[in-house]
Amino acid sequence: MEVGNTPKSDSYGLKSAILSPGETLAQSVALIAPTGTPLMAVPLVYALAGQGCAIAYLISTITVVLVASNVNQFARISSSPGSLYTYIAEHTHPVLGILSGWALLIAYVGTAAAVSAGCANYVDVLLRDAFGIPAMPFVWAAVGMAAACWMAYRDVQVSARLMLYLEGVSIFLILIVAGAIILQHGWRLDLGQLTLQGVTPDRLRMGLVMAMFSSVGFESATSLGSEARNPLKTIPQAVMWSAILAGLFFFVSAYAEVLGFRGEAQPLDKSLAPLHVLAHKAGLPPIIGSLTDFGAVVSFFGCTLACLTAAARVLFLMGRQGAIHAVLGEAHETNQTPHRAVVLSSVAAFLPAGIMTLRGVGVFEIYGLLGTLATFGFMTAYIMIALAAPVFLRAQGRLTFQALAVSVLAVVAIGAALLGSIYPAPPGAYSLLPYIYAGILLVGLTWSLVWSARTPVLVEEN
Repeated sequence: MEVGNTPKSDSYGLKSAILSPGETLAQSVALIAPTGTPLMAVPLVYALAGQGCAIAYLISTITVVLVASNVNQFARISSSPGSLYTYIAEHTHPVLGILSGWALLIAYVGTAAAVSAGCANYVDVLLRDAFGIPAMPFVWAAVGMAAACWMAYRDVQVSARLMLYLEGVSIFLILIVAGAIILQHGWRLDLGQLTLQGVTPDRLRMGLVMAMFSSVGFESATSLGSEARNPLKTIPQAVMWSAILAGLFFFVSAYAEVLGFRGEAQPLDKSLAPLHVLAHKAGLPPIIGSLTDFGAVVSFFGCTLACLTAAARVLFLMGRQGAIHAVLGEAHETNQTPHRAVVLSSVAAFLPAGIMTLRGVGVFEIYGLLGTLATFGFMTAYIMIALAAPVFLRAQGRLTFQALAVSVLAVVAIGAALLGSIYPAPPGAYSLLPYIYAGILLVGLTWSLVWSARTPVLVEEN
């Protein structure tokens, strides 16, 4: 089994050096889906953490910046389509590489499934308000997934450009609403939020996991190692800046939403369109609220597209290196995309979301459950990359006390969040998610180990 030993100069049949720095950044930004967080994730975090919502986002931002620093130890000198999977496989052990590959697949596919429900929710909101059309979450989730699959199948550059444009306007509109709410309140600090008034450690712990889900995906630009121009420079920049800027945006949004909903008859965690409510409360034109709802649709769609792009490239490289069936490691001759891996990722993402909508599960519950499941995958990969970083730096003779400290802090922070999501056991179906995640991960790892033991690795061609 030779996972992680492919030449770094290969393009693997994918398009080579076609993505600009902005398009590379767009991959990470779109997978984070910053517009979607104020509209769906913040209410869920508030339901768990109460007035600790904004602080939960501040803690998660610090954590992901620590992880980003470890990711960039690799991204500055190595690039491939395999994202963190390749870094871990090359510098620890092939089996750990396969484990991280499956963790990332659960993360990306689970996120795609979660945000497809979010996209369907806001399509329903727009159509209900404009035309009185009843909710059809299954239909809109299917349409969104099919459209994202088609775009990822056809052209990664078109996909990246679209993701870049979709988020900009949406973020601007949300900042207008947040700014209006803060100005309306006056420039007085909301000490109830900043001092965690009435917030217990358990509530903050539970909110932190969902807050982490908002920020994960910043590393997904590393999956474009073959397609980005000057990848050893543009990818590290995309990883770090997406983590920092998204985190600041989430903190401001959460602070403004908790502040704005204070005194409202319907609490924040019960609102299906919170920015619409806040735009009206701030006295902004009604079109602003509708535009933020539309921004949610395009943001969640962009996130779905980014997830399929990242998941397909992990599958693609795992297929080339014998960890899964080699047919997934083949690129389309004309489009130069990992077309079969894209289709498989799309089907895998749609099935859980589609089945849950048909069974009548609410879209916010689907978003929360599948998002939490995906977060376990991200946390696993982030812990592994943080552990791999000092091993990698030591082999190069570049290990410093500062780098070791960043690695240890990242492991402690992610490990504490992961442990806190398991014990004490969260309520309801959330208590089952760690076992479901562990089961999927174990089945995937076992299958890959058996498969790779009897399957030759594809011969790479320059």
